[in-house]
Amino acid sequence: MKTKSLIHMVTAALFFMLATGSFAQAPTNATHIPSGEIMTVYENLGDTIDQQIRVVHIGDDINVAVGVLRRGVTRTEGEEVTSIIHHQITEVYYILSGSGILVTGGEATDAVEFPADLTAVRVLIGPSGRRMVTNGQTQTVSAGDVVVIPAGVPHGFRHIQEQITYLSIRVDPDQVLPTGYVHPSLEQ
Repeated sequence: MKTKSLIHMVTAALFFMLATGSFAQAPTNATHIPSGEIMTVYENLGDTIDQQIRVVHIGDDINVAVGVLRRGVTRTEGEEVTSIIHHQITEVYYILSGSGILVTGGEATDAVEFPADLTAVRVLIGPSGRRMVTNGQTQTVSAGDVVVIPAGVPHGFRHIQEQITYLSIRVDPDQVLPTGYVHPSLEQ
């Protein structure tokens, strides 16, 4: 992984939110997430695909979470793809390695909502569900690409050749994620 690129992308995403007026009152301090913390959490992914690194309060009751994700091989054929939809969280993906076809939007069927007490809902993604999607927008994504997925847009991968790893910056305007969360591998 290119750790300098990771830090630049986190900084760029936070600057983007400031520049677009995502919060009116500027915080008085910055939060630094060093590349070593990103790597520690990445190395602790194990069999999981998604781990939150930190959840940071940035003012005006808004949180920003930074996580690292890894998806394995998918060989989905046809138009239908399994997707996830976050009802309150916007995600910004920075692809670190690998490639695949990301499908967003489209016609959603077979809606299943995730239980509110699920750890992933409480710590990672907020209220969310799974959908089967057809006729979505397809885009090949690879290392260095950035994708912004607004809350309410279903999204899923198809045709990941080996694996895809990406940083996810999650904008949480309703503070549904736990303010101040720090991945357990970083607590001392």
